[in-house]
Amino acid sequence: MAADEIPVGPIERQSVSVVLPVYRCADCIEPLVARLEPVLRRISDRFEIIFVDDRSPDNAWPLIRSLQGRLPFVSAVRLSRNFGQQMAIRAGLSVAKGDLVVVMDCDLQDPPEFISVIHAKLQNGHDLVLTRRAERSHGWFRVAAAHVYFRVISVLAHVKIDGSYGSFSMLRRKVVDAYLDFSETGQHYIFVLRWLGFNAGILEYSQEGRAAGKSSYTFLALFRHAINGVFFQTAAMLRWIVGFGLFLALLGIAGGTFLIGRHIFIRTVPGWTSLAVLIVFSTGAILTGLGVIGIYIGNIFEQIKRRPLYVLDVVEDRTEVW
Repeated sequence: MAADEIPVGPIERQSVSVVLPVYRCADCIEPLVARLEPVLRRISDRFEIIFVDDRSPDNAWPLIRSLQGRLPFVSAVRLSRNFGQQMAIRAGLSVAKGDLVVVMDCDLQDPPEFISVIHAKLQNGHDLVLTRRAERSHGWFRVAAAHVYFRVISVLAHVKIDGSYGSFSMLRRKVVDAYLDFSETGQHYIFVLRWLGFNAGILEYSQEGRAAGKSSYTFLALFRHAINGVFFQTAAMLRWIVGFGLFLALLGIAGGTFLIGRHIFIRTVPGWTSLAVLIVFSTGAILTGLGVIGIYIGNIFEQIKRRPLYVLDVVEDRTEVW
């Protein structure tokens, strides 16, 4: 960040909440708190660290409860089952009490010390600050797949979406309240923030290597997350189906005209190969279209059931600064 972007004069010392979704990163929890505490004390004398246990299969919950019992600024939240990172973030936002709320990963890939830079950026009149990863610590396949995925969404939604944005961010209270008004299932943290608008500041940072454990995002989990992101972000797939259907209709007319002309002028009797290929191709296109429509109908079905997006099992909060 350029020197002239750092505000001159005293910075308003507002209360700060840090939301940390937890899944398979038990070994990172205590080092994370050790690095977070001095950073937060420099920003405000009123802060809380909220760990949201998304039913992590390791011993994360006992560690969180132990910290919560020893440190008055630690809050422990546990979901009733695994609802996924996006819902864990939302659950943390719903219990956060700070004027400013930080969202970050718990695996130490997001450097806690960078929160000071984000906070300084926010003081320039922004409502939220998002971060872009200048360097990513993931493997080449995941980076390449993410690049392709966001390029596809950008084309489908007719909106440029940068895949380098992560969940590492700081929000003012009004942005948190607006975010919590969203009730759709399958919501994506960054997509919702981009849709909300507000005056967003952008910073770049270098993502650090994972301190311990391994990512909970398997290939299938990433694929499912990608599909949910596409259908949450845009209904453009339905328009693409219409366009593809028109293309097939024109292709069929052109092919039929060619075969009729060939039969009349060349006097050859075509076999069944062309017909079989046409049937298989058309059937595949129809099934693909029905599948896309079915996903949208399934999403509508999930919405009208109006089930809770997540269920809180335990909320342990000893913070008394508010």
